[in-house]
Amino acid sequence: MNYHQFVTKATVVSLSASILFGGIITSASANEAPEKGYKETYGTSQITRQDMKNMVGQQQDAQFKVPSFDASSIKNVESATKIDENGNEIKMDVWDTWPLQNADGTVAEYNGYHIVFGLAGDPENANDTFIYMFYKKVGDDSIDAWKNAGRVFDDEDKYKANDETLKGQVEEWSGSALYTEDGDIRLFYTNRGDFNESKGLFGRQSLTTAQVNISEQTSNKLNIDGVKDHKSIYSGGDGDTYETVGKAFEDRNFMNNHTLRDPHYIEDGGKKYLVFEANTGTEYGYSGEDSLYNRAYYGNGMNFFKKEFQALQESPKKDLAELANGAMGIIEINDDYTIKKEMKPLLVSNTVTDEIERPNIFKKDGKFYLFTSTRGSKMTIEGTDDEDIYMLGYVADSLTGPFKPMNKTGIVLHQDLDPNDVTWTYAHYVIPQKESDKFVVTSYMTNRGYFQDHKSTFAPSFLLDINNKKSSVVENGILEQGQITYDGQ
Repeated sequence: MNYHQFVTKATVVSLSASILFGGIITSASANEAPEKGYKETYGTSQITRQDMKNMVGQQQDAQFKVPSFDASSIKNVESATKIDENGNEIKMDVWDTWPLQNADGTVAEYNGYHIVFGLAGDPENANDTFIYMFYKKVGDDSIDAWKNAGRVFDDEDKYKANDETLKGQVEEWSGSALYTEDGDIRLFYTNRGDFNESKGLFGRQSLTTAQVNISEQTSNKLNIDGVKDHKSIYSGGDGDTYETVGKAFEDRNFMNNHTLRDPHYIEDGGKKYLVFEANTGTEYGYSGEDSLYNRAYYGNGMNFFKKEFQALQESPKKDLAELANGAMGIIEINDDYTIKKEMKPLLVSNTVTDEIERPNIFKKDGKFYLFTSTRGSKMTIEGTDDEDIYMLGYVADSLTGPFKPMNKTGIVLHQDLDPNDVTWTYAHYVIPQKESDKFVVTSYMTNRGYFQDHKSTFAPSFLLDINNKKSSVVENGILEQGQITYDGQ
């Protein structure tokens, strides 16, 4: 997930120019829509404008509401500390986390421990974004049970790998973690490169992997013993299937939001895959004004297309809609975790949003469930606003789809809170359970760096019912902060 605001003087100038000169609304007429209109899905499933507009009418329903939490009971992750270069103890923010999982998506046990990896860093330094490992004994679900094993990677690990892409890494972003059949811990994450316009660097994001070696030093302490097989997997290929960072910023339009991150591991039929957040490439419905004429992105019916097309022409978000080409991407990988083949997107959000984050996919009872987090502030849909937070869900009979929206429109979770509220949450993550038909939803709570005493922390987890295309938040189903398993009690 992207947490770095690439703000430079050049960026500000470019943004200002786009707003002043690029934001002029064209005078396309309603009659022009059907004349130039076409319908092309490129073999992908769509998050349509019609579904998102209908979703606005559902978002106040109790079954989709993220539970309300008692702010006075929320604790920081007390073990989330580090020592800076001057010997000072820093209490860190902790935001996106993901558990060590088995290939089927259930939580793995490592020698009687549960493990989560997560992004953490100094609240005073927005560039301090690295992956830490937290662990606790199985059976103790309190937030105070979580211990901190420290950063997964040493600063020099990116150079030891002899990988040219890794050498340019400046931050570590979200991913997933697999407990292999051989008892190894395989981490997948996002390598974020430098942003320096003068050098032609635009924060390239690359899907990356490493084996994390750990040991039990005492009966209650796990130690990170370094990493091996640290390497890049994928950075967007030639740009035909998924947008590359070079293509995204070739005209220096920094209103564009480039994504290629959050790799999530899944197995199917003995094959290995990574599903990730991306943007569509030139052969799969690229961004641009022409995309506004594609009826596949709107939904069903010529009348809706004509009406929505005209409304979009008159909308202040028209320029963003032209740029919007979010995608849930997929690649097949080899047994040695190198790329085997690029595959067409599973799901796209052209004209709707550029950013559908943290893909989370697993198979349950013969169905494939795909979830993604997104924000109203990044959408181009009337009725959504900057305080709207969503988790969308889609279901299919096969890994490659077609994916159909859950709850008719895709809505699974909604929250509408002031970002300055301590109980504000994001990055919701659904975890299937071994011993229950319920699903545990984790997230992080409290915006990074907003409070002196309240750090970004593990939010209280809660339970979700899922039945094929239907879901509902379980009433009175709030769990402990950071709880990742539920035994049905």
